[in-house]
Amino acid sequence: MTPLVDALAGLDPLLQALVAGGFTWFLTALGAATVLFVVRVGQAVLDAMLGFAAGVMIAASVWSLLLPALERAEALGAIPWVPVTIGFAAGGAFLFALDKILPHLHPQMRREDAEGPSTTWRRTTLLVLAITLHNIPEGLAVGVAFAAAATPELSTSLGAALALAIGIGIQNVPEGIAVSLPLRREGMSRGRSLWYGQLSALVEPVAAVLGAAAVLFVRPVLPYALAFAAGAMIFVAVEELIPESQSSGNTDLATLGTMLGFTVMMVLDVALG
Repeated sequence: MTPLVDALAGLDPLLQALVAGGFTWFLTALGAATVLFVVRVGQAVLDAMLGFAAGVMIAASVWSLLLPALERAEALGAIPWVPVTIGFAAGGAFLFALDKILPHLHPQMRREDAEGPSTTWRRTTLLVLAITLHNIPEGLAVGVAFAAAATPELSTSLGAALALAIGIGIQNVPEGIAVSLPLRREGMSRGRSLWYGQLSALVEPVAAVLGAAAVLFVRPVLPYALAFAAGAMIFVAVEELIPESQSSGNTDLATLGTMLGFTVMMVLDVALG
């Protein structure tokens, strides 16, 4: 990983965030490209991958976001848990609000079970919006992590930010699959299924740059921003990914996937950070 870290080290933090957000988008597109070769992935496999994604998000929230947030809050002279608690709660509230005001449909749900306000939008649009909701906090987390790595008072390294981007990118693969394959099964062409699958992750580079910019230009918000991203990701993992992974009866497999994802993200962060 050292060559990657060295290559990123010469870039402006905003550009680092853009590159990392582009990488996480690419892996979503890579997962969506599965539709070019297969029509169906076994439900047990998909449940394990969703559990893995949840494990990655939970571990990233702790090692890559909450612990640096506490460190930064302490460096600012604040009671560490106060800004972290505020940011964490705000992140969860933000996703809760989006969940209520933005119509969306999870892949295994019927069209009439769409969440949010009632709408006549097409099923395709609702499916893409559901995954987009997942990707907003992921993009913010990546951007804030690279901004934290550019803050000299923190022990957070560029390697730790890179580890977060890699972990989120890995768990984006099943998210791309979860959009493109259901669309293909409903009769959409392979090309259009791929297009909509990757479209859901285009928000990640944008959110990454916005998150990094907010922190770089207003550095005192860093502990709040780190905790905000953690709260948003925990909300997504607990409210959506874990229930979806457990809903088809593959509970043990999904749980093992979650533990594996947590372990992989933890190892990435500790090894590279």
